[in-house]
Amino acid sequence: MKDALLLVDVINDFRHEEGDKLLESFRERHVALLRALEDARRRDIPVIYANDNFGVWDGDSKRLVAEAQEGEAGELVERIAPRAHDRFVVKPRYSAFDHTPLVLILRELDVERILLAGSATEMCVVQTAIDAKEEGLKVSILADACATTDPEIERLALRYAAEIVGARVDR
Repeated sequence: MKDALLLVDVINDFRHEEGDKLLESFRERHVALLRALEDARRRDIPVIYANDNFGVWDGDSKRLVAEAQEGEAGELVERIAPRAHDRFVVKPRYSAFDHTPLVLILRELDVERILLAGSATEMCVVQTAIDAKEEGLKVSILADACATTDPEIERLALRYAAEIVGARVDR
């Protein structure tokens, strides 16, 4: 089975509503996120970033990374920034599949399962998991590598993802 690591909204300056809460969680879970990224690269698993476009459709990942590095967690973003061979798509909505070429990229790579990490668990991560299942993909949410604004809502969202959506939730 061919896997891909999909990182949702990890390139972030955290200068937004509830950014402080999300940043706190991002800091706490950064080691697990970094470990997942390093593991994927070591095992030659494709890494795909799907990031909020912040209203700009130029897809300039270098600009997004530079802006995030100037934000509240610049040093953390720097450690997980995309490399030259990684794929990067911008998204306008919660799901990484909604109005993006992600499904085409995954088909081109012959991916059967996505390993999903990022932020925020209860919004973009779980919505991406739902849409991935709709596309016929297997989904593993790497919960310890996902940041949240609210641990209780996250718990409910992960339960929903596991019990209703059929995603595997790894902790």
